[in-house]
Amino acid sequence: MKIRRLERSDNTDLFDIYSFSSVSENTSQLPFLSSDIVANLFDNLEQYTLVAESNGKVVGHITLFLTNKIRDRHCAGIAIAVHPDAHGKGIGKALLQEAINQADNWLNLVRLELEVHIDNSAAISLYKRVGFEIEGTKRLSTFKSGRYIDMHIMSRIRPDHGVIAS
Repeated sequence: MKIRRLERSDNTDLFDIYSFSSVSENTSQLPFLSSDIVANLFDNLEQYTLVAESNGKVVGHITLFLTNKIRDRHCAGIAIAVHPDAHGKGIGKALLQEAINQADNWLNLVRLELEVHIDNSAAISLYKRVGFEIEGTKRLSTFKSGRYIDMHIMSRIRPDHGVIAS
């Protein structure tokens, strides 16, 4: 597996990932996204997207949503998706670890944050393993499978924040 920056030529593989209802149901997107909508999700200068490539095919992505708000430039939101055929193979963990590396060492970010459906226990467990903590719960936050469900707000604060090197 190789992690690299997103290229426009990756849009077909990203569309394939988002064509699975098991992926889209855990995002803020509706099922059955068109290829144009998927391409537009990743065509923004205020985000930083990495992909995981295996055997010449993109099998996952992680996006850091940056902001140009002066007082919030130390924060980024996260979106991540992995192809269902690649679940349980360390792709998500590798993408998260590299995004954290980029955030800490190259993008000068202090806070990474995300929202996750409370019924997505595999994702919550993964986020906790790489240093995210649950900050709170948004009750009845999103509509999924015919009912409203809660979402956890999770964050990771750079461990050395506030530490002055000598």
